[in-house]
Amino acid sequence: MRKFIIKRLIYSVIIFFFVMLIIYALMRCLPTSYIESLARQRSMQPNSKSYEEWMAQLTAMYGMDKGILAGYFGWLGDFFRGNFGDSWYYTVPVVEKFHETIWLSFVMGLITLFFEVVIAVPLGIVAATKQYSRTDYTISVIALAGISLPTFFFASLMKLIFSVKLGWFDLFGLVGRSYNQLSSWGQFWDKADHLVLPCVTLIVISIGSLMRYTRTNMLEVLNADYIRTARAKGLDEKKVIYHHAFRNTLIPLVTIIGGSLPGLFSGALITETLFSIPGIGYTSYHAMVAGDIPFSMFYLAFLAILTLLGNLIADILYAVVDPRVRLA
Repeated sequence: MRKFIIKRLIYSVIIFFFVMLIIYALMRCLPTSYIESLARQRSMQPNSKSYEEWMAQLTAMYGMDKGILAGYFGWLGDFFRGNFGDSWYYTVPVVEKFHETIWLSFVMGLITLFFEVVIAVPLGIVAATKQYSRTDYTISVIALAGISLPTFFFASLMKLIFSVKLGWFDLFGLVGRSYNQLSSWGQFWDKADHLVLPCVTLIVISIGSLMRYTRTNMLEVLNADYIRTARAKGLDEKKVIYHHAFRNTLIPLVTIIGGSLPGLFSGALITETLFSIPGIGYTSYHAMVAGDIPFSMFYLAFLAILTLLGNLIADILYAVVDPRVRLA
């Protein structure tokens, strides 16, 4: 186990190096640039230097006068030393802005993942055990609808029905107008109320794929020879399904759930932007649009590390859910 983990960690470091090199090169090629916007803004002030002079000064100040490889190795050295710099767009340290917004997205991601697993996995099992029945067709239609609905369309539909027509929820934002006049408990419920529609949107559009995946893998297991043998021995159907079949279905499910670790922290960019929820997805979107390289690089590096860690955890969990799998 120790040798396996060490080897995977070495591979992860190599993958991280090349992934961040590609991301850094793409960030340097963005059509928008914070430096250009700032130089243009300062050059318009009275008795100011020209745009070209400001560009040269700011480019040298932020180290953008170096080539992509030199700039990347400079960023990489600062990253491993824990020097993440200041956000150009938000004008605060990158870590401070990240810490301010990440936990809201984490709460939304955790709620979404919990309801996704609780709803999708049991429905996928039910659909598999009642193949070609009305129940199976109904669940399949719901799953396909969840997979097919674009996030922006479903979020806009939710806002139209529950905010505009019914008036049950606010149209956007994290807090209401009277937030400061509420008690601590009232402020908690005010925030929870504003998170209902974004969380419902994320749950509905995410359960479809997991539901279909569970159904497909459960059907494959139920048609295996050892399941027929278990039934022939007279075992109770519930024991056959939930003890023998479901345990073997866990292998592919662990892959998906382990890979969802980055989703807990990555934020829902489209959903957060549509509902104006100031989470990490909303924050990183505005940083990227403005060409804020320090914040964007830190955010993407964080996601890359979580993705590699999620894959490692999934591999280790294989041996936990299936004794036949040996990491050695």
